[in-house]
Amino acid sequence: MAREQGRSISVSRDDAQVADVIVPNEDERRRVQKRTLIVVVVSQILSGAGLTAGVTVGALLAQQMLGSDTLAGLPTALFTLGSALAAFLIGRITQTHGRRIGLGLGFGAGGVGSIGVVLAAINESVPLLFISLFVYGAGFAANLQARYAGTDLAPPERRGTAISISLVSTTLGAVAGPNLVEPLGDLATWLGLPALSGPFLLAAVAYLGAGTALVTLLRPDPLLLARRIERGAPTTTSVGAVTPKVGVGVYVGATVMFLTQVAMIAIMTMTPVHMAAHHHGLGDVGLVIGIHVGAMYLPSLITGVLVDKLGRLPMAAASGLTLLLAGIVAALAPGESLILMIVALALLGLGWNFGLIAGTTLVVDATVPETRPRTQGKIDVLVALAGAGGGAMSGVVVSAANYETLSLSGGILALVLIPVLFWARSGRTSPS
Repeated sequence: MAREQGRSISVSRDDAQVADVIVPNEDERRRVQKRTLIVVVVSQILSGAGLTAGVTVGALLAQQMLGSDTLAGLPTALFTLGSALAAFLIGRITQTHGRRIGLGLGFGAGGVGSIGVVLAAINESVPLLFISLFVYGAGFAANLQARYAGTDLAPPERRGTAISISLVSTTLGAVAGPNLVEPLGDLATWLGLPALSGPFLLAAVAYLGAGTALVTLLRPDPLLLARRIERGAPTTTSVGAVTPKVGVGVYVGATVMFLTQVAMIAIMTMTPVHMAAHHHGLGDVGLVIGIHVGAMYLPSLITGVLVDKLGRLPMAAASGLTLLLAGIVAALAPGESLILMIVALALLGLGWNFGLIAGTTLVVDATVPETRPRTQGKIDVLVALAGAGGGAMSGVVVSAANYETLSLSGGILALVLIPVLFWARSGRTSPS
């Protein structure tokens, strides 16, 4: 038995690692939350470098090994499909054992997949490449689900900001990764490895380092501690800044993340191939993708504050409009124009950022710690499958039509968010 604020609480086996932690007041809870965010920041900086390897050179590696543009989108489809399965498993493990174990195992699997991609490139083994890319996707899933760890102990009015801190931390590694493509390619060549395997060497180290940091430092586990606090509260009803009707927040948040993921992945996947076809080198590709990834994460601190202050739904609407603009710019930009490709991909990343933070916050608002990981895992499966579909179809669309058609279609798809948000607005009990 443990005592919290004068209340006797029974501690289950799931909460064993926090059984000796007493949270007598809000100050202590804030202290644990601050420590949690620091650990999440460390893991996200490391994992950010790992997740950009597949984005930057995955399609190019497949194109090189397969000798065809038609299947160039398959690597993105595979590692996003792998991230879907990993998201489900991480959600289940987290539900039982907490954030620390679930995320640690996810990053560990991502590191193993990265090593497998390097071995596949060395041996020119397409089957091994596909299997390894699938496993590599676990790192993506863990990187995304780490954003939830920062919200478990955050007050409702600070949830958007807590999510943003996790995402912005990814920026350092994520922006550095693509811009290291050429040096890493040179390193791989010096080691006698294929040049395009270089970024995956970095991914292996980054993901394994992120997993190690979480497993060793994320104590007490924020999810298990949040459950313990909730069980000791006068009521188990979660009180949030937004009080949606049952199910509305979860469905709307999932839809926002689904649509933004499809639009972003589809356009992003074929951009390196499109640029290579217009004689841009790896340095240019790395610059464009680096700025894109930076736009995905760097604005997060501002986005989180806007989500908390302006509301979840207005920022989700801003996501759809920004993605539409990105698709239009990408479709109209001459293939030779590096500047316009940078603008298009920066807008693409920004629109995704708006949608992810707004959608995630809607889901957190509508769930409670006792069942939250299972729900979050299922939603991230859906989001990952959306990315897999977008990645797989992107190569087919470009092969059948062109990159311009793909870009415009992705932007128009994002507009589906607008009627969904109107429906959500009419179904909520309080404005957001």
